[in-house]
Amino acid sequence: MNPRKRLVFSILLIIVCNLSCSASMASTGNVNLEFPFFNLRNLTLLGDSYLRNGVIGLTRDLEVPSSSSGSVIYNYPIAFFDSTTNITASFSTRFTFSVDNINPTSFGDGLTFFLSPNNQTLGSPGGFLGLVNSSQLTKNRFIAIEFDTKLDLHFDDPDENHVGLDIDSLISIKAANPMMQGINLKSGNSITAWIDYSNEQKKVEVFLGYSNLKPNKAILSVDIDLSDYLKEFMFVGFSASTEGSTELHFIENWGFKTLGLHPARPRIHSHNVSDNSVPLRPPIPVSDSGNRHHKKIGLALGIGFPSFFCAVLVVFGLFSVKKWKGTKTEKSLKAELMAGPRQFSYKELKSATRGFQQTRVLGHGAFGTVYKAFFVDSGAISAVKRSKHTHEGKSEFLSELSIIACLRHKNLVQLQGWCVEKGELLLVYEFMPNGSLDNMLYSETGEPLKWSYRYNIAVGLASALTYLHRECEQQVIHRDIKTSNIMLDGSYNARLGDFGLARLMDHDKSPVSTLTAGTMGYLAPEYLQYGKATEKTDVFSYGIVILELACGRRPIEREGESQRMVNLVDWVWKLHSEGKIVAAADARMNGKFEEAEMKKLLLVGLSCANPDSAERPSMRRVLQILNNEADPLAVPKAKPSLTFSNSLPLSIDELVSDCEEQLEIRID
Repeated sequence: MNPRKRLVFSILLIIVCNLSCSASMASTGNVNLEFPFFNLRNLTLLGDSYLRNGVIGLTRDLEVPSSSSGSVIYNYPIAFFDSTTNITASFSTRFTFSVDNINPTSFGDGLTFFLSPNNQTLGSPGGFLGLVNSSQLTKNRFIAIEFDTKLDLHFDDPDENHVGLDIDSLISIKAANPMMQGINLKSGNSITAWIDYSNEQKKVEVFLGYSNLKPNKAILSVDIDLSDYLKEFMFVGFSASTEGSTELHFIENWGFKTLGLHPARPRIHSHNVSDNSVPLRPPIPVSDSGNRHHKKIGLALGIGFPSFFCAVLVVFGLFSVKKWKGTKTEKSLKAELMAGPRQFSYKELKSATRGFQQTRVLGHGAFGTVYKAFFVDSGAISAVKRSKHTHEGKSEFLSELSIIACLRHKNLVQLQGWCVEKGELLLVYEFMPNGSLDNMLYSETGEPLKWSYRYNIAVGLASALTYLHRECEQQVIHRDIKTSNIMLDGSYNARLGDFGLARLMDHDKSPVSTLTAGTMGYLAPEYLQYGKATEKTDVFSYGIVILELACGRRPIEREGESQRMVNLVDWVWKLHSEGKIVAAADARMNGKFEEAEMKKLLLVGLSCANPDSAERPSMRRVLQILNNEADPLAVPKAKPSLTFSNSLPLSIDELVSDCEEQLEIRID
């Protein structure tokens, strides 16, 4: 680096460090959050929670009884204790919620507002309120206010309509029935809750009302010192659960603030203090000539330093333009990373994967190899995707990172971090204990995937694609939806990943033609022909995936001894034309499925895989159909056909060969 560049870099480093220090000090002070309605920019959805029309739903929205748990957590930790001043914060929160039910006799279990040192707090369904893991009752640490709608003697509940204070246990320290003030938690009406903790008074108070006016009298008042439980930094959020119930839990708006903390004080005393706060000293006499001399120096510095600073900025600007001209993807990458996931060191990732050992390989893909990583210090397990040393690999890395770093949805694989060192490009994701869908669906050992899991996967994937196509700030076309890119978490929920082929698009604008990318067998006819990716090409791929879920067959496979090529869509459509579409169900399930759900899933699959893109439904419509919020689409008995000016680029044998090469089994 030449001297001029070094000077510029040093000055900027000092400025950045100063700004970082300021930001750090500010983060230790009081916070004031306001969410008049919700978006996913600063929130993480876990479990079955979802966002719809600015409102958070915490449990699954179904017309049939189900077991469900979900939580929503504010992304950033909040300071509750200042170790330098030994001050614990007071806090206050206000939110509006509702508990609704299409079947009033099918109630339970309730919701909570919680504070936790863990930003992944998600518990079991039922009486565990989505807050506590049923198999590890002491794992999650929390302070919570529960709004319980079911009498559960296991947790010493007083009744089926109560508010309680819980600390690290669902057996409440104290509980109260809001019906004493005319508040029915299960009324379906919007209820506003105020929760206040005063560190000076060592008291927690909970107020409830049907209006925005805070009542004078608290529903619940507990004299308790929370300073022993409030850590230096904690996460705040909501959770809820059901078990064999149709109860729904919604958070409509939310405000939260802390009080009593102060930003760290600078070491140099500020001149803006009162006379009473600083001891007075007699003035020191200074000669007039020296004073004039100091004034001249001050004037010179006052004019010269800003001019010098502006000159530095100009030089830096020219240097930046010259250096980064023609490398927009690198610039975009840095912009996303500064506000996004954390940067790992290569040493960390190499150690966590035991030197990228073969025994740690989870799978392979077009981008590179995926390794299981165990971080000894934190005990966390992640998946590390290591790129191939090619230009194409770098391009896909930049694409995937810039896109997924901005996305937040419960059915997307969450990016945890990244690393660019030693010529390596690496992404760090949350670990999915049940691997990929293709591995689970086509495993020749063990029990076949249960029908309830399969249907839930179809719903979860539809929810993720609805978000990508319609609900995030810019539309995302994934372009490579297939079973090997769908991961399964510990509860067999679908998590869509591998955004290396995705492209961001502004909503309501025509897509830009690109080279065809993706996996044969999942590509829409018009995409193969023209290379133009749209949301309808994603819909086609989704249709193939859910036909695989229902039938347990690959998109194109060889059949029996004849080794004849069979196209899954053609095979299912033929059975539909004969009036026996349910016969396409995976035989390994031995009939253990809901016939109406099976038929619905198969018909939705055919609708999405319609050769005519204009006839395919939107993913929003698909999600509504699967959630019984809209009627199924009419599917013609005969498969529609399209005619192109040129023949398809590959023969059926070439399609199968390519498909077999790309469908590699992932090993946990």
